[in-house]
Amino acid sequence: MFEIFLIASIWLFLAIISTIVANKLKISIALIEIIIGAIFGYIAIELNFVENIHANSEWLRFVASSGAILLTFLAGAELEPEALKKRFNEVSVVGIIGFLAPFIGASLISYYFLQWDLRASLLVGVALSTTSMAVVYSVMLEYGFNKTLFGKGVLGACFINDLGTVIALGLIFSPFTFKTVIFIVVVVLLIFILNPITEFLTKHFAYKTAAIRTKWILFIMFATGALAVWSGSEAVLPAYILGMVLAGIINKDHLFIRRLRTLTIGFLTPFYFLRAGFLMSIPAIISYPIIFLVLFIAKVISKIFGLYPVIRKFRENTNEKWYYTLLMSTGLTFGTISALFGLTNGIITNDQYSIIVAVVIASAVIPTLIANKFFLPSHLLEKPLIDEELSQEEN
Repeated sequence: MFEIFLIASIWLFLAIISTIVANKLKISIALIEIIIGAIFGYIAIELNFVENIHANSEWLRFVASSGAILLTFLAGAELEPEALKKRFNEVSVVGIIGFLAPFIGASLISYYFLQWDLRASLLVGVALSTTSMAVVYSVMLEYGFNKTLFGKGVLGACFINDLGTVIALGLIFSPFTFKTVIFIVVVVLLIFILNPITEFLTKHFAYKTAAIRTKWILFIMFATGALAVWSGSEAVLPAYILGMVLAGIINKDHLFIRRLRTLTIGFLTPFYFLRAGFLMSIPAIISYPIIFLVLFIAKVISKIFGLYPVIRKFRENTNEKWYYTLLMSTGLTFGTISALFGLTNGIITNDQYSIIVAVVIASAVIPTLIANKFFLPSHLLEKPLIDEELSQEEN
């Protein structure tokens, strides 16, 4: 236990440093945690103590995964179904194009320009087609865009984008088995029964029994996460869907959702973001800089050229259009998951994996830094404009 506590304290110390740096530079904490994690990983390699950090230990992977699951759940809980219905065309079109453009672009460039084999090229397309729900939601939450319909639209488009990534990964590389059917049936069943059960627990026990709603949500997240992994899917997918299902109930109690955010962002997500940066191999990038740049440009440029013309149809303000486009160009969770899937199943090599993960993480950092520095639509955070936006949507 001594070793676990010591290692946990090191990661949390890095999280504290990240918070201070993010505050000084006025940059999203999630992005700084990734950068600090990458620097720490490089130092660990140079000083030969990578193994002592246990970045791939089961307990650390569990804590980091729990952070990704709960952060994804909270992102889903921000998306009220009514708000999504009003923006269905925007969310669906932007999400689908956000998946297809980089999937096609990165796959073709990997196959014809880099001369990778077909399966590896398709895996690259899947990994680079993602949008990082974890990063986008963290940024939305930090600046307050999660309270605006603009932010809800961006999060909705992220969900559609990542849903396309998960479906593509499954259809191209994973067989559709009875486990997949069971997983889908259980999730569909929960969509119908989760609300009434949660309402019953809230009504009869929420204010009498200590934190029963938190325990209930954690139980559902871990149980469905286990089922998702068992079926060959990813644990964060049901978390997002069930977050949307429970949005109406959760958002009624602002104190409860603040406590859940505190647990998630204060304790769990630092492990996720720091570890994501730590796993990025800076030496691999240095060894293959051209491949890294080609894949990074393939992802970001294909996203921008695919999305900006579409987003222009839904947004008039220049900052809103570019902010929307750049945030949709990020990647992290599903990108690294797809890359790890490819490595585990022998689709890509260790060097290819390192480059893909580096590109995915770079895409989480660079577009978001540019978006927050030059295109932040701060006018949307002014209360009168939010009220006006809501009023226009209702009309």
